[in-house]
Amino acid sequence: MTEYSFLDRMLHRAALQVGPIAELSFDLDQKSVKTDPADVAAGKHVFVSGLARAGTTILMRRFYGTGGYCSLTYRNMPFVLAPNLWKKLSKVSERNVEAAERAHGDRILVDVDSPESLDEVFWRVFDGDSYITKTHLGPHAPDAETLQKFVAYINAILNAGGEGAARYLSKNNNNILRLASIRKAFPNAAILIPFRDPVAHAGSLLRMHVNFVDSQADDAFVKSYMSWLAHHEFGLDHRPFRFDAVGAERLAAYKPGQLDYWLEVWRQTYGWLETSAPEDAVFVCYEDLCQDPSVWSRLAAVAGVENAVSDEEPFVLSQAKTDGDVAPALMDEVRAIYGRLVDRGRIGLEQSTAA
Repeated sequence: MTEYSFLDRMLHRAALQVGPIAELSFDLDQKSVKTDPADVAAGKHVFVSGLARAGTTILMRRFYGTGGYCSLTYRNMPFVLAPNLWKKLSKVSERNVEAAERAHGDRILVDVDSPESLDEVFWRVFDGDSYITKTHLGPHAPDAETLQKFVAYINAILNAGGEGAARYLSKNNNNILRLASIRKAFPNAAILIPFRDPVAHAGSLLRMHVNFVDSQADDAFVKSYMSWLAHHEFGLDHRPFRFDAVGAERLAAYKPGQLDYWLEVWRQTYGWLETSAPEDAVFVCYEDLCQDPSVWSRLAAVAGVENAVSDEEPFVLSQAKTDGDVAPALMDEVRAIYGRLVDRGRIGLEQSTAA
């Protein structure tokens, strides 16, 4: 983030770190919105959520590339809670920036028009104390008032998107902590949960963790930036998901520099989702998505996409090698979960598209 000037960094700090400023920006923006949030709640929106590095970003970009969705983009930064006011005030909304590889170093190019996981700022600002601790993130059940406010926020984002922006697209991995609430707020939305071969997935998480530890050590602003967005998936401010005391004890037996640590994160996350995800949520096997073109077509049908053609990059399996010893018992557990999710995902797609 060396391209951020001193003033850019101060503005981000004020807009994202200072709670009263963030809340005030939201309240002022809401006063400028004329559309009714009640109309938005019934929309056929799409929420993509899974463990980081599961293919959530590329899947979200494929949906965005169809032209049928509105999402937050980097143009909304840093006043992401005030999309309408910031659109009027910011010169960022008028300028073009050459696409560059994102900080993950995964060859995904982004520019100011790239959709991104920014709506977590809402949850952190208005309800962060109920699920974010100094050491971990836990299951999140926002109350009715906060949930209603979130619907109003999505309404404001769509309002800022202009004419024809009727369907919201979210890629937010922290939403796995509150999928039941997302379903309650948006009963007609498609909830998609990507997952990936656990060993390949754990290897990717480990590499990304090392990458962000290095980049945050070189630039403290990167660490602050990710914390403001409640992105604690990896890096110096890594805070894992914690679903129960037993899981916390098991994870404590490993260190983030070990492959087993990330396999245990995978086991706990997808084991919890297997039992807690809404019944109609669709689990998406990334290996199937890359190897079978009909998977994307079916997902588009589930979401009600009329034009499934997208100009985004194809789904491609990583060729990165994952080295490291894995505890046999842990391997047996993750393989069993993976197998069940593959079956559930395939059956879910068949049933959803047959309905």
